[in-house]
Amino acid sequence: MAEEKRDYYEVLDVRKDASEAEIKSAFRKMAMKYHPDKNPGDKEAEEKFKEVNEAYSVLSDPEKKEKYDRYGFAGVDPSAGGFGGFEGGFGGFEDIFNMFGGFGGGFGSSYSRNANAPRKGRDIEKRMNITFDEAVFGCHKTIRLSKDVVCDTCHGSGAAPGSSKKKCSVCGGTGQVRTVRSTMFGQMQQVSACSACGGTGEVNENPCSDCSGTGRVRKTLNINVDIPAGVDDDSVITLRGQGQPGSNGGPAGDLYIVLSVAKHDMFVRKGDDLWLQLPVTFTQAALGDEVTIPGLKDKLSCKIPAGTQPGTVLRLKGKGVPNVHTHLPGDMFVEVNLEVPTKLTAEQKELIRQLGEFSNTDGYTKRNKFMDGLKELFK
Repeated sequence: MAEEKRDYYEVLDVRKDASEAEIKSAFRKMAMKYHPDKNPGDKEAEEKFKEVNEAYSVLSDPEKKEKYDRYGFAGVDPSAGGFGGFEGGFGGFEDIFNMFGGFGGGFGSSYSRNANAPRKGRDIEKRMNITFDEAVFGCHKTIRLSKDVVCDTCHGSGAAPGSSKKKCSVCGGTGQVRTVRSTMFGQMQQVSACSACGGTGEVNENPCSDCSGTGRVRKTLNINVDIPAGVDDDSVITLRGQGQPGSNGGPAGDLYIVLSVAKHDMFVRKGDDLWLQLPVTFTQAALGDEVTIPGLKDKLSCKIPAGTQPGTVLRLKGKGVPNVHTHLPGDMFVEVNLEVPTKLTAEQKELIRQLGEFSNTDGYTKRNKFMDGLKELFK
């Protein structure tokens, strides 16, 4: 039942205003996570995988997505009523009228898509590896991509130079043939694609020799990609019109570049913020110090206050990664880690013992609290 399903946007973990690229990227992540090959024998993962595929099949189709946004599951699920998603249920009178061929010719299925209508070409997705610095500062890259392009010889027509396609004599150029048969309910009409022309309405008697009549040839191209500063792992760069060519005069598809960003040796990135682990000695933590730490471009100065505790996080405002949209930088967070020496000379050990003997325990707040609790426990 429709009410038992999860919202498709929730399934893919995307906002309702997510772009095509964001929806595709989210689907890819979810599909990889729940793929049966990665979860052998896991029935729950198998159901999740089916759920993800169902959600993507709707949200990746502009027409289905629009109906889902307006009517929910009733707009895309035939079992939910309303003639399987006709707009407004019975209000979609024109669609129903077309489906049954009007009232003049008996019941039939004259509804069919125009085979010669312009169609957008398929989108292409390609992954690109970049370094941490390239993601932070932006860069220009060139990729090699093998894809179909419009044939230069026939300019995409599929016909040899000097010739052209002819109207199909079987279907009269409509790309469709209609058959009528008698049933107990009356005359039934059925429309199907013309087998003589493959539903195109045209016959290519003299095909282009370079593309074998397809209007396309396979080529390997160098494509320039501008990567803006601040992109992150799994960011998507969209290159409009760089996908597969369209058909019947339709536009070319798009090329989606999915980025894989290499890890940094010292920094951990969390959104636009950077995190750095800073090891300090007991002397630095107790007495305070000013140390030099790495920044994205230059060395930075970081002040350690006296009495700094292990795990303390210091913030350096505006020293993070520039936001890919606003260009405003994030912050750098420095986590202080107290490092205890593992090798000491006899003289160093003696000095530490003397320090322990003369230390004022009032400064050990956590230790004193622990000892007070211990005494209370064993009263």
